[in-house]
Amino acid sequence: MTPVHVIGGGLAGSEAAWQVARAGVSVVLHEMRPERPTEVHRTDGLAELVCSNSFRSDDAESSAIGLLHEEMRRLSSVILAAADANKVPAGGALAVDRDGFSEAVGAAIRTEPLIEIERREIAGLPPEDWTNAIVATGPLTSPPLAEAIRTLTGQDSLAFFDAIAPIVYRESIDFDVAWFQSRYDKAGPAGTGSDYINCPMTEAQYETFIDSLLSAEKTEFKDWERDTPYFEGCLPIEVMAERGRNTLRFGPMKPVGLTDPNTGKRAHAVVQLRQDNALGTLYNLVGFQTKLRHGEQRRVFRAIPGLENAEFARLGGLHRNTFINSPRLLDDTLRLRAAPRLRFAGQITGVEGYVESAAIGLLAGRFAAADSLGRPFASPPPTTALGALLGHITGGAEADVFQPMNVNFGLLPPLAERKRGRDRKRAYCKRALIDLERWRGPISDAAE
Repeated sequence: MTPVHVIGGGLAGSEAAWQVARAGVSVVLHEMRPERPTEVHRTDGLAELVCSNSFRSDDAESSAIGLLHEEMRRLSSVILAAADANKVPAGGALAVDRDGFSEAVGAAIRTEPLIEIERREIAGLPPEDWTNAIVATGPLTSPPLAEAIRTLTGQDSLAFFDAIAPIVYRESIDFDVAWFQSRYDKAGPAGTGSDYINCPMTEAQYETFIDSLLSAEKTEFKDWERDTPYFEGCLPIEVMAERGRNTLRFGPMKPVGLTDPNTGKRAHAVVQLRQDNALGTLYNLVGFQTKLRHGEQRRVFRAIPGLENAEFARLGGLHRNTFINSPRLLDDTLRLRAAPRLRFAGQITGVEGYVESAAIGLLAGRFAAADSLGRPFASPPPTTALGALLGHITGGAEADVFQPMNVNFGLLPPLAERKRGRDRKRAYCKRALIDLERWRGPISDAAE
């Protein structure tokens, strides 16, 4: 039996390789780092997190992303197992120590006897004798491979900018001003209900901050980048501010569910910081992805009450993500119509988010393993988060206006019974997990 080849050692590629190996099929995982570094990776570790350390809500009863977490746990996801083993406090979210998480994924992959790791760039289309390959190269696909894909498909690559939030050292935060509290004191995985650091602003401070943010010098775009759209779910903070002076106060700086212990009142606006490592020494500014120049970041963000003396472990940045027009190019098992020996997985398929990328890697791995074993493998039901996400990128989305998408309840088929609010979300989740268990019968187990 020829091995499955997986190109890319990020979250999607690592998950795909893991799923293939767990099905009893040998796999070669190709990762170009450190031979060819990228603009945003700082290590050669597998599944390195380059943006936030949060996997978002872990609520499997009323959150679409929390539901996806639970579905992947039930399907033996290496990414969710590593995340669960490296939780840090984050209210109702699942956030991780990024180094510990990457090390856990790497250890699992390295010790799996059916996985071989090869460190070199695949500079172009995979060789013809790779009859079962998965391209999971993510948002920073190497230029030769990206150009080869574009030439093969006849489609121009779509692209968007993805911005990175700054990280500060906890010891440099002024706790005479800042305080610990989760919104509405909600406790989540590894949390206590006091998981975020909060920096309050009065109305005058907020208005001054907005003025400073809008006037700050920003990164210049290259000519070929100027027409690239942002992903709406990850806008730079200065772009949000340009849309209206109160946009941030009703977005990442909303003060609801928080009470300033120094005043006993709710602040006009609040900047939240979330723990970024297991030691609790690093905190990232939630929702503060940015394309400001580094010197401007220090100036603008040190004007936030409580961060006047902030020391930055990492400043924000900006990189370009590329993704293919999956509804037009892929079949319902993630194979490229123009070359069925190739599957695509992860963010390059047009899903957005760590977990969504890993989820598509999970499915691509199971599809590839089933092909190698000559066994049937049915797609997960569209009523599940996995099935809905797969259906969206392989035909449910409108190809002419296709843009990256996070998992959400709007991708799932409507409920038979009309419900509203939290009851509606709970009904979606309950139905999904029941249908997932029914699907996990003999057919789905072909790839386990």
